Amino acid sequence: MPMKHDTPADTQAGPSPSELIDRRIAELGDWRGEMLAHIRALIKEADPEVVEQWKWRGVPTWYHGKIVCTGETYREHVKVTFAKGASLPDPFGLFNSSMGGNVRRAIDFHAGDIINEDGFKALVRAAVALNES
Repeated sequence: MPMKHDTPADTQAGPSPSELIDRRIAELGDWRGEMLAHIRALIKEADPEVVEQWKWRGVPTWYHGKIVCTGETYREHVKVTFAKGASLPDPFGLFNSSMGGNVRRAIDFHAGDIINEDGFKALVRAAVALNES
């Protein structure tokens, strides 16, 4: 009787997490898609080794060892939540949401907001460094 072999995780059927994120950006078709694409590009610039995942039925999630941040889209804003944001230095004062918790911190971006790119990339790098420590 032939043995059944498991399919390796990296050859799973269906679109990859990166393809699903591409689709989400395209589906939004408005400022939120543009903002999410810009955020994604900054994350990849800050950490070229970041791994993209698609979690919780549709949340773009970026990992480096552990979760770095997520990118959720809502009607009025795009929310980037840093999993360990409360432990990160924020010298540019970018965190403006989820401030009451002991672990996470978030940045809500609204239509027309300009991202402090240097500050954002510094947060990503700090999150990666914390994950590696």
